[in-house]
Amino acid sequence: MPGPLVQAGSRDTVVPLSNIRLRTGDHMVRSKAVAPHTLTAMEIDYEGVDTVRKAHGEAFKAQEGFSLTYLPFITRAVVDALREYPHLNASIGDGELVVHNYVNVGVAVDLDFQGLLAPVVRDADGKRMRTIARDISDVARRARSKQLSPDDLVGGTFTLTNAGSYGTMMQFPIINQPQVAILSTDAVKRKPVVIEDAFGNEAIAIHSVGVLAMAWDHRAIDGAYAAAFLARVREIIETRDWEAELA
Repeated sequence: MPGPLVQAGSRDTVVPLSNIRLRTGDHMVRSKAVAPHTLTAMEIDYEGVDTVRKAHGEAFKAQEGFSLTYLPFITRAVVDALREYPHLNASIGDGELVVHNYVNVGVAVDLDFQGLLAPVVRDADGKRMRTIARDISDVARRARSKQLSPDDLVGGTFTLTNAGSYGTMMQFPIINQPQVAILSTDAVKRKPVVIEDAFGNEAIAIHSVGVLAMAWDHRAIDGAYAAAFLARVREIIETRDWEAELA
């Protein structure tokens, strides 16, 4: 049902909606119409990731030509968790769930506030973190310089959107149809947390903490499945030997 017609007045400025803005709007409206969106969010302790970023960030940038952000770590963890929770690496078909046996990660890229594209990092499940970081940087650079091909924008099986650089606490993203889930990576900040030593003693420490929020399609899964997936992502991020992964 169309909304009310708005008439511009003498004190208003009329900004025509661009083609990308119109197409994005149509896609998002269709997504909300067909998919029962649900949100699950978890707080993540990135202290182990931060230790590696601080130790190797300068050398990484000198070698690769771009900064070592949180996104490749998160992407790598998501890819591994999707192997264990494959119904989130899926698309909705005609009365069926099509589970993909490969992981093509769509990465939302802001185009200087003029629109949003989600180019695809293909076969991410066969790549280590450094390669994933290179691929994310490459598709983002080509998106911003208008060098993507049509093939770069199709075939995604799971999407990540990242507004954390602006300090967001938590977003509720809209699913990129026909996929069944999209993960928002929000700001990482220093916060007091309770830690436990080997003897079970608790103490307060300052760690790097952020929220991962996932919108998912209730036709495909239920809340327990979504929560278990995010818990696995959290476990991987918090416990993996990222030094070895970065090598």
